[in-house]
Parts: sequence; structure tokens; C-alpha cells
Amino acid sequence: MSIEKEAFTIGVEEEYQIIDPQSRELRSRAQSILPKARAAVGKQVTQELYLSQIEIGTPICSTASQVRSELQRLRSEIISAAEREGSRIAAAGTHPFSHWENQKLTPKERYKELETDYQQLAWEQLIFGCHVHVGIPDREIAIQVMNRARPWLPSLLALSSNSPFWLGSDTGYTSFRTQIWGRWPMSGPPHVFTSRSEYDQVVNDLVAVGSITDASKIYWDIRPSPHYETLEFRVTDVCLTVDEAVMVAGLVRALVRTCALEAERYKEFTHVRTEVLRAAQWQAARFGLDETLIDTEMGQSIPATDLIKKLLTYVRPALEEYGEWEEINSIVKKVLRQGTGASRQRKAFTKTGKLEDVVDFITDETAKGG
Repeated sequence: MSIEKEAFTIGVEEEYQIIDPQSRELRSRAQSILPKARAAVGKQVTQELYLSQIEIGTPICSTASQVRSELQRLRSEIISAAEREGSRIAAAGTHPFSHWENQKLTPKERYKELETDYQQLAWEQLIFGCHVHVGIPDREIAIQVMNRARPWLPSLLALSSNSPFWLGSDTGYTSFRTQIWGRWPMSGPPHVFTSRSEYDQVVNDLVAVGSITDASKIYWDIRPSPHYETLEFRVTDVCLTVDEAVMVAGLVRALVRTCALEAERYKEFTHVRTEVLRAAQWQAARFGLDETLIDTEMGQSIPATDLIKKLLTYVRPALEEYGEWEEINSIVKKVLRQGTGASRQRKAFTKTGKLEDVVDFITDETAKGG
């Protein structure tokens, strides 16, 4: 039985930086900001690994326009709560110069366990991402969608790349967050699975050998959510603007819808080796849209713009089905024209040569309504 298009709902989680307006450093103020933010938005705001981070999650949305409205509301309320406490909010995958050594871990049992288990990896986990959940009630189809969607992960990463600076230096990457995150043992693109039972068996095997305690410790760039009937896309940096976050959410939902229809029709798909996909993802993190990207279907590098256009062509029928083609296509074209968050951060730096001005740029962009 075909899954109705209404079943493919959207939920977006964004992780933000808490900024000292004078020094532009990260500051550990989540515990004082959280009560003010929760008074406005309830449990849609939570803590993260570090006290200099704060996370929001939208309610379940049916349209890209609902995602836009919720992100505008949540960003506005979090920014307001932070300002009342004397802080600012920034949306970027890494902070341009604050050091992880100066940050305080959130005193929560789950985070203490991560520190105990992963040590240096956890201490350096000062990164900020965007996770998009797409509702998909059929557990078997969800695995087949994951198989078909994985080759498009590098394209999504390239479009959203927003973390060029780390510890005061230009890393040469457009998404250095991806490199920090990629060191974790359960990160990166998933393998192809023949069935849900095979996926569940892999999780059970990892639990049995003591590598993870449960499915929530699977941190792949796409995974079946351990808590909801969704596929969770975890590949992208948090976006500078609401516009770009809506773009990512719209593309992800359309990609899931497209892949689900193909899975229901048992349409053959290109089985991209994980090694090739990891290479494609590295290239996307390194260059963003500035150089070539790897077309994993064709097995060759092509201009980044061409691969993004290929993605748009692939998901256009789904975007049109949801009445979102014009909006999402327009935002993608804007990013192709003006540059990714990473390239715009670099442009802000070249104006004055001061990373503090980059932080100001990020906080200003974060506050735009989109």
C-alpha cells in the first residue's frame, strides 16, 4: 500500500551558540537562558552537550511554510531570552575562535556518559548541526528510503556548509564541523541494508559487543529515529538563516517522498559503495559549492552547480506535489548565487580581518526573519 503524501511530515532541530556580546566568545549560560526560553516556547527548547549551546525543535509540520513560521518564532524567542540574560545567539556549525577547553559540559547524566566513553572526542565536540526528521510510518520502507537517499547526502552538505573557522583559523574546509564529527565511530553515511531486520540485527550486534548501549547511539548521517516514526537526516551544519533551513527541510522531505515512491515500485537504485560516498562527502565538506562535487551515480566529479541542479530535477515532482517547488528552487538559486554560509563568513572576514566581526555577521544573519 502506498504511503499517503500527508504522512511525510517535517520536524527540524537546530543547535545554536550562546555568545558574549562584548568578547564575542562562547559563554556557558544555557542554564540561565533556558527558563526564560521555556516560559515562551515550552519544551521546544533544550540543553545540549555544552552549556554554551542551546537547541530548539519545531513541532510536527506539514509544509515548508509551517517550518518557516516555527523557525522564525523559535529563533526570535530564543534570541529574546538570551538578550534578557545579556547574551546573543549565533547559528553556525563551529565558533570562529572560541576554544573547547574553555567550555563547561552540561551536568546531565547522558552527557557525563558520553564524556566517560569518548573522552577527547567528547571534549572537542563543540559543533552545531541541523537535524531534519521526516515522518515515515512504514519501518521497512524507511530502510529502503535510506538506501536511496544516501547518495544525495554530499549535495545537502555542500548547500548547507557553514563552518569554515576553528580555533581562530580558516580550516580550508567549508564544513569543518563534518571533520570534527566524522571521528566518532558511529558517524558518517550508513551502509545499504536489505531490510529492517538486517538494520535491527546490526544494532543488536553493536549492543551485544558493548560498542553502544542502544539505537540512540547510532549517529549516522541518516538513521531511523530511535524515538519517532521518522527518518532523521543529521548531515548538515546548522544554517545561518531561516531561508536556508527551510531549503534543507524542503529538499529532505521531497527526497524522502521521491525515494519512498521508488521503493514502493521496487525501482532499482544505484548501490554506491560507502567508501565512494565517504569520499564524496569529504569533497563536499572541503569545497562546498566552490569546486567540483562527486556524482556518485555517474562515478565522476562534476561542477557543484550541475550536481545541485541534478538533485533539484530528481526531487522536483515531489516539491511540486507539495506546492513548494517555487520557494525551494528560489532559495537554492540564491545560495548558488550568493554563496553558502561558509563562503559568506569568509567574505565577512576579508572586510576587516577580524573574527569578532564574523561573529557579529553570524548573529545578525541568525536573527533575520527569512
